[in-house]
Amino acid sequence: MQVKNPVQGAMTALVTPFKNNKLDLESYERLIERQFRYGIDAIVPVGTTGESATLSHSEHRECIEVAVSVCKEQRKKGSCVKVLAGAGSNSTQEAIELARFAQDCGADAILCVTPYYNKPTQEGLFQHYKAVANAVEIPLMLYNVPSRTGVSLEVETILRLFNEVSNIYGVKEACGSIERVVSLNTHAKDLVLVSGEDAINYPILSCGGVGVISVTSNLLPDKIAQLTHSLLESKEHDTSRLLNNELYAINKALFIESNPIPIKAAMYLSGLLHTLEYRLPLLAPSKESLASLQQILNQYEVMK
Repeated sequence: MQVKNPVQGAMTALVTPFKNNKLDLESYERLIERQFRYGIDAIVPVGTTGESATLSHSEHRECIEVAVSVCKEQRKKGSCVKVLAGAGSNSTQEAIELARFAQDCGADAILCVTPYYNKPTQEGLFQHYKAVANAVEIPLMLYNVPSRTGVSLEVETILRLFNEVSNIYGVKEACGSIERVVSLNTHAKDLVLVSGEDAINYPILSCGGVGVISVTSNLLPDKIAQLTHSLLESKEHDTSRLLNNELYAINKALFIESNPIPIKAAMYLSGLLHTLEYRLPLLAPSKESLASLQQILNQYEVMK
């Protein structure tokens, strides 16, 4: 069954700002408002980029609540912005609890990463996602990022989930394979395919993708929104391709150390974050990385 009005388009995998090792919710709200101001269609709180693995459950819920609250205020002004809430865990029961909270809070859909560390079989992945999706009524987007989780959600499993579970509507692909995108688009034309790797946003969009979940858009939401919308809405392939090329240097630089270390540093250097804080075991980037980031940032205009 095709989900009506699915969450797609230009989306941002939000960073989570800290101040004195606590959530900086005032800055978080400001950052979300900035995303919508520069054309982003949906925000994705508490995903990998949001350091969800080191947040407490109460902090995770707070981030979703703030994101939904800001989104509701924007809708009152006539905006169509949405929230795709991170609700993944390597424990199925924990993922279910987070998904139910996101639904009760008012999120439009949930993004559920493959369980990490315990490396389930494909049947285990199928049963995990089926259980989470069946626990809620809102749409669920699968998230495949084997480099971070140690397990890949295979094409056959994605298609099985899409065909058998009514509210599983799409997948965020972050495995770097264009062939997978083509295969999925060939076998399930209504499956919502979303890029999870900024360096190949344009190739994925041009091969059937209908959105991006971007790290770079924390820094340059205007550019990512234009790249996405110029192709999806106006079919301006040249504009989208040139923007993808323009962003290549920063897209690569934002992964010189583990995400979200570089993106938070780049935002700090650009004045978007007032403090540069992470949760252990993540640390601030090296002096060399900071110098490299600053040099590349000089090539771009970061809108405040």
